Amino acid sequence: MGQSRSNNLVVPQARTALQQMKMEAARELGVQIPEDGYYGNMTSRETGSLGGYITKRLIQLAEQSLSGRQ
Repeated sequence: MGQSRSNNLVVPQARTALQQMKMEAARELGVQIPEDGYYGNMTSRETGSLGGYITKRLIQLAEQSLSGRQ
């Protein structure tokens, strides 16, 4: 059964930066990213903590950008 993804990037050029952020978040949280890209063997806690951390970091970056700080 094929899966369709609805998380298409608005800015495709940001893909590399987002991958880098995901790797940094995983390293900081001690979560092992599967090399084959299949997350089915990861726990909900691991994927949730990774997604939550990335979201928190993206919000921080947006707030800094909006306030004029880099």
